[in-house]
Amino acid sequence: MLNVDGTMTVKYQIVDDARWSDGTPLTGEDFQFTLETILDPDLPISKLVYEDIFTSTAEDKTFEYTMAAPTLQHELLFSEILPKHAVEGSDFVVDWNDTRWPSAGPFVLSEWERGDSLTVVRNDEYWKTDPESGQQLPYLDSVTFRFITEAATAQDAFTARDGDIITPEATVPVVESLRALESDGAAVEVVSGPTWEHLNFQFGPGRLNRNPSSCTDRYEMRLAVAQAIDRDRIVDEVLGGLVEPLNSYVDAFTPSLSLDAWAAYVADSAAAAANYQAASELAGAPCTVVFTTTSTLDERVQMAELFVGMFEEAGIPFENQLEANQLFFGDTLSTGRWDVGSWAWVGSPGFSGLVNIHDVFDPEGSLPAGSNYYRWGTTDSSVIDEATERFAEVRDEMNSTVDNRQLSALVNEAETILAESLVIIPLYARPSAAAVWADEIAGFKHNASVAGYTWNIESWYRADLDLP
Repeated sequence: MLNVDGTMTVKYQIVDDARWSDGTPLTGEDFQFTLETILDPDLPISKLVYEDIFTSTAEDKTFEYTMAAPTLQHELLFSEILPKHAVEGSDFVVDWNDTRWPSAGPFVLSEWERGDSLTVVRNDEYWKTDPESGQQLPYLDSVTFRFITEAATAQDAFTARDGDIITPEATVPVVESLRALESDGAAVEVVSGPTWEHLNFQFGPGRLNRNPSSCTDRYEMRLAVAQAIDRDRIVDEVLGGLVEPLNSYVDAFTPSLSLDAWAAYVADSAAAAANYQAASELAGAPCTVVFTTTSTLDERVQMAELFVGMFEEAGIPFENQLEANQLFFGDTLSTGRWDVGSWAWVGSPGFSGLVNIHDVFDPEGSLPAGSNYYRWGTTDSSVIDEATERFAEVRDEMNSTVDNRQLSALVNEAETILAESLVIIPLYARPSAAAVWADEIAGFKHNASVAGYTWNIESWYRADLDLP
């Protein structure tokens, strides 16, 4: 709730039946105790955002706090709640790792063998019920998580049915081998994960140290690059077609808000050649492209090799200059010493992460205080125009409202500006895979977001048991 004095009040309503696994009701006092523990100056806990809470009120089944200004960062608060009746008066730092405090979730810790496995058992005090049947959740009596460090060993265990669920690396060979088990009762899901790869341009003076004939300041050159690369081919040959090309970075955060703005850019070598010539004429000399990324990730190396042929077909002089991770994510990014580059960001559900990602394009967010590695629109940028000025305003407006309708409109405008200016080119979201013996475990639904694959674990049930 936005207040007339410019502050923001957030109120949590706690489910009436919510209680801890020892039967103690979960109340607003648990939230208040959690807040006080986090803000304790003697405890080594990050107080970021929490320190912006200047007043709070706890009652039986409500907790309310007020922040100095509207912020979406409230979405990230109170992801863990401490049971006041069990923790108060204890040595918090000592007990944090080893004490089995009561749980308010569907399971409680039963056994933990370090480095081998962890077993949780049903919380009989769990408040949640199946909305259709009214039956108390969770369905399963226990779940054991096995820690297997070798990917091949874990896959062998799943194949031998010495495990019901696996979340392996989503490579073509692994996915194909798992899909071969579907006729035996396995179900395999491959979805786009939150990690999204993008091609990007450097707008600062450091690009000329990498490539003296760089023309990334010319829109025609950026358009030529967008038309020279074949994103469908990249996905097919690098990722085996496991996912579709990414037409917007927004998809990695809140797909329902995406305009798919980069769908307008399709591979067209003839058009790329024409725009390249236009860029060179405007620059007064032939332009070239130098591509820099990490040399240790196979998919980036493969993509770089594909670029050679793609740019050659468009008649654009091209060179790969790949680097070790430490150099690329160190000196290269901090100094802006690249021409055309590639790396990944990680998306997250909700508005908070989506709003935050726009900070990395903020023309007012110059390094070292800011995070605009691209130097698009910054004081040392080769491109400062109406688009960069408006984007800075949009970014500020995003950070001054919590109204979903306003945020949706601002996100759409920001996406449009970034796409029309070709600041970046989204390539793909890395695939995420999961497999389950569906003839034994039902209710599993893979979730590649930060919520994790156990997001609905209370709804999993045994499909192989004939229960009344």
